[in-house]
Formats: sequence, structure tokens, C-alpha cells
Amino acid sequence: MKIAYYPGCSLHSTGIEYDMSTRQVCSALGIELAEIKDWLCCGSSPAHQCDEVMSVALPAKNLALAKQTTDSNEVCAPCASCYSRLKIAQQKMQDPKTKKDIEQVIDTTCPDDIKVFHMLDLITEKVDDNLIRQKVSKPLKDIKVACYYGCLMTRPPKATGKDNFENPSDMDRLIEIIGAEPVDWNLKTFCCGAAFALTQTDVVLDLTRQILQDALASDADVISVGCPLCHANLDMRQQQINKKFNTDFNIPIFYFTELMGLSFGVDPKLLGINKHITNVNDFLEERALL
Repeated sequence: MKIAYYPGCSLHSTGIEYDMSTRQVCSALGIELAEIKDWLCCGSSPAHQCDEVMSVALPAKNLALAKQTTDSNEVCAPCASCYSRLKIAQQKMQDPKTKKDIEQVIDTTCPDDIKVFHMLDLITEKVDDNLIRQKVSKPLKDIKVACYYGCLMTRPPKATGKDNFENPSDMDRLIEIIGAEPVDWNLKTFCCGAAFALTQTDVVLDLTRQILQDALASDADVISVGCPLCHANLDMRQQQINKKFNTDFNIPIFYFTELMGLSFGVDPKLLGINKHITNVNDFLEERALL
């Protein structure tokens, strides 16, 4: 299986471990990722707050480039923010006038028939469960996982097309396949504050504290994510939260692709796990995964 791959800015920088683990997992599952040539930033949150046209034009240009990358009509965006912007651009371009205006801006035709996948969707929809099970050489036994989807992997439903947008379960099912135990918890789609960490830090610290607290209250050992911004807030800000709220959080935060890679027996260094801020080595050593 070959698919156009849109890494976005984060996976080539602060979320490099997501890119590394994604490539390792896809290679093991027989998925060929064809990175889009000359891709550009999707605009993320700043674009749609500043310029409505550019907030659609930037992802539309990437969709056009994706079409040129492979003969397939499919593209994968692992970053939840990139995925959201691509899906929302498609939704907005259902209006003929908007589509015409955007195509004038990007100076090319934007395809109507390209399907956008988040990496979680690609794996759960296009890969047979039995193939994933066959790749598991180190089942993640006795590890309880809080599957955190955040606010952009399933919403807004008019753009994503998700029916179970408030209580998604695809990551939970995937975690079960690789041998771990997903926990039942309340804040799986709660917002972490995302990029407001720079402008509204106190708000983000409180939102992230609530997520960490609820995961612990649900007896989770780790939190699994599919978004670089979510990973950054949950992984990097635990010490700040502990200082501000007099807590003692030290919860390992993994991309779901890292957990898959570990269960496949991939060297943790190849998954980028050594790049985490909150220490995960002790946790992995205790479970003979490092």
C-alpha cells in the first residue's frame, strides 16, 4: 500500500519521534509513505484566526501536491492539527465559489476526490487486525493506557465525518490488539489548550492538569496520544504543573505509534523515545521493553 504522506511542521521538528515511530510502524505493516514534495505549512491555528482565505488555501495547496505525489487518491496526515485543517478545507471547498477563489490563490486545481486520513484512521481502517497481531512480538501486558484523542482527531464532525466524535474508540481497540489495556476515563476528547501554551500558559497548565489527574484516577499507567501539540503539553509541562499545583505527576506520554513500535519489538531509539521530556526509561525497563 502506497499513500501520500503529509508530515507537517511538527513531525520534522518538535514531534520528530512521532515521525520516526510512524515510519517504523508503517514499514512493518507494509505501508509505503510517499512524502509530499515541497509541502508547506497547513496554517494550523494562526492562519484561520488571521486570514480565512489563507487558512483554506494552505491546506488546499497541500492536497493538490498530494495528488501529484502518488497515483492514489489518499493522503495521510499524522498531526491532528494538520488533519483537521485539511478536512476543514475540503468541507469549505464544497462551496463552488469558495473552491474557485481558492484555486485562483493556489494557481492550480484542488482535487475533489482525495481522502484524508489521520494516521490512526489509516491503520485502523486500512490494515487488517490480524496483520497487526502477527507483528506483535512483545505484547504490552499489564500496561493500562488512557487513550487521549484530544479535540481535533474527531471534531468538528461535519468535517471529520466521525459519528462517535465525543466517545471515540479506535485507539482503544488498537491498544487492545497490541496487548495493553485501555482504561475507561472521562477526558479522552478534552482540550489540552494546544498552542495557547505560549499566550495563555496558566489556562493550559490547568487544562493539562485535569487530563493527567483524570488519567491517574482511572488507574492508567501511561497516556497515548496522536497529536504533537497534545504530546508537548502533556509531556513537557508536568514539572510546571507540579510546581504550580503542588502535584507529583510523572506519567509517561507516548504516541500510539511508539506503543505499537514497542510491541513490534522495534529498538526504542528508532522510535525516538529517547527524545521525551518526562522520563520513560524506568517504566520501560521495569517491563523489559528497553
